[in-house]
Amino acid sequence: MTDKDPLAEVRTRIDEIDTAIQALVSERAQCASKVAEIKQQQGETAHFYRPEREAQVLRAVQQRNQGPLSNEAIAGIFREIMAACLALEKPLKIAFLGPEGTYTHAAAVKHFGKLIQTEPVASIEEVFRLVEADGANFGVVPVENSTEGVINHTLDLLMQSALSISGEVELRIRHNLLSNETKLSDIKRVYSHQQSFGQCRLWLDKHLPNTERIATNSNAEGVLLASEHAHSAAIAGQMAAELYLVPVLNADIEDEPDNTTRFVVIGKHKSPPSGNDRTSLLVFAHNRAGSLFNLLKPLAERNISMSNIESRPSRRGVWEYVFFIDVDGHCDDPAVRDAIAEIEQASAMVTVLGSYPKAVL
Repeated sequence: MTDKDPLAEVRTRIDEIDTAIQALVSERAQCASKVAEIKQQQGETAHFYRPEREAQVLRAVQQRNQGPLSNEAIAGIFREIMAACLALEKPLKIAFLGPEGTYTHAAAVKHFGKLIQTEPVASIEEVFRLVEADGANFGVVPVENSTEGVINHTLDLLMQSALSISGEVELRIRHNLLSNETKLSDIKRVYSHQQSFGQCRLWLDKHLPNTERIATNSNAEGVLLASEHAHSAAIAGQMAAELYLVPVLNADIEDEPDNTTRFVVIGKHKSPPSGNDRTSLLVFAHNRAGSLFNLLKPLAERNISMSNIESRPSRRGVWEYVFFIDVDGHCDDPAVRDAIAEIEQASAMVTVLGSYPKAVL
């Protein structure tokens, strides 16, 4: 009598588990289809995506996680399952700064899954315009980087637009030097978005000090240019390397190992409370002594944490400014609602740009 093959036993068990997983995923997809039918019967046909519900599911997934997969890995699996189920209801069209392969594209995929209908456009302004014109369900735009700070252009567009922020994505930015050349000494120019040049400044100064640096509208555009010209390289992520078949010559060239960019999801729909939310405010302040103190006092008195504050010229008068403020909580929470009401009394105008679930790994 021969001993059983332990490897064969494990593989048999894996096959059994896969069969069970597939059956459960199919059942989940059937439930998602029923959700779509119920929503259609109730007259809701334009908006199936629920950011607060998705955030709640992903948080629960991570709370249940006992390994060995990481929280980020297990959340990624469930994101794709939810994306596939949502596609049965109504596929989402997502606009982002193109071409395909940008970090914004990667952020859109991280947030919505790979089954979205992608709509790459030439500028951040075009992302806003397309969503405003119903050419896309949502847009994804960068708002701040842990190394280089806020993207002022995005803040200016949020100030002008009637769109709401309905979600956020945090993406660990891993910059790579992509090139068809095989030696650094053969590279005469590097293409990149200006933000990426700033995030890789020390590495470039050390390894390519005399190389011409050419700014592009996006990192993916830089990869396309580098692929077309000899003695050229580009700074971009792994997605761009795979899409445009340009090899990684040097990996992880960012100066800060924890370099992270925060993106916001913009759309026409407001997100209900998820239980762990952030609210972004736009506050026009009077140009007088104590204005900023009076704006922040209602938050401090209610123990509301402020995670970010930025000022931009209001364009309404010389030396008048507007403040972008991010606080913990949803605008429907009593404490946040009361604080906003008090801030309105101390300012020229307050606009809630959006209350939305905080980013999930």
